[in-house]
Amino acid sequence: MDPDAVGSIDRVEHGSDTTVEHDFSANCNPRVPEGTREVYEAAFDRSRSYPDGYEAFRRAGAEFVGCAPEQVLPTAGGMAAIRLAIETTVSASSSVLVPTPSFGEYAREVRLQGATPAFAAFDELLAADPAEHALAIVCTPNNPTGGLPDREELLAFVESCRSAGTRVLLDEAFLGFTDQRSLAGTPGVVVARSLTKLFGLPGLRAGFAVASGELRERLLSTVQPWELGVPAAAVGAHCLGATGFVHETRQRVRRERERLRRALSSRFEVYSSRAPFLLVDVGTDPGPASITSSLRAAGIAVRDATTFRGLDTHVRIAVRTPEENALLIDALSDV
Repeated sequence: MDPDAVGSIDRVEHGSDTTVEHDFSANCNPRVPEGTREVYEAAFDRSRSYPDGYEAFRRAGAEFVGCAPEQVLPTAGGMAAIRLAIETTVSASSSVLVPTPSFGEYAREVRLQGATPAFAAFDELLAADPAEHALAIVCTPNNPTGGLPDREELLAFVESCRSAGTRVLLDEAFLGFTDQRSLAGTPGVVVARSLTKLFGLPGLRAGFAVASGELRERLLSTVQPWELGVPAAAVGAHCLGATGFVHETRQRVRRERERLRRALSSRFEVYSSRAPFLLVDVGTDPGPASITSSLRAAGIAVRDATTFRGLDTHVRIAVRTPEENALLIDALSDV
């Protein structure tokens, strides 16, 4: 990290609002796998010793994304994996290809290294020339638009990056909501995953990076010892093995996302999405401020998406339970 850059970099706004009854501003699963609380509590006694190497967590992560266990590096959430990937591949003189609109922490982490983000529209990112960039970042599916290139397109982009000597960071935070296979273990690629979104555990701070070859060695030599707490590792291994829960979640999200899309499309422009959220252009009348204020009065929070680069009239709405989604639809009918 570049000490000279630290004092000049602003924080990034995020969703999540605990002051309302129904929080559609954060894209987290409203449900968790059965037995998770019991696993967490059972890990207490083992927390009096240092973590033992994370073997069960590594095996579960590897099985989940389809890579070798030794390629899994446990981290304190997906954000820690993103920082690890950037700080091991980017220097103060670097340029980094960053999608827009997308997760604001990418550009912030690049700037904290003293490097320069080179923004490219997400829908055009895979056609960009990666030459002259130390790293290219892709969010799959993208936050906040929900777009997801198919796996073959991503592999073709990775190959062009490899030919140019450019590393790739794939943020797969939302990929588990889809049936598309991960690129974990692909040479030249660092994949970042977390338990935050799919398993509804943002406060647990559990995730992992996946890399192979020289990239793995760089990450392994840099990651902090005991990066993941014992309870987080135990819960992580449990959740990553909850295949029935993942299958049910994918079905529910697809069904409820389409239900929300149909309801919202009668009034607003709704972006096509493969993620557990919808980006909605509400225009200037009523506008994002009016929408968020009116819904808050009904005990509902949605994300004002104007904080994303290039979005001026948008809100982002998470897909939650069928009951909550019905409340949101009813509340919007009065706005």
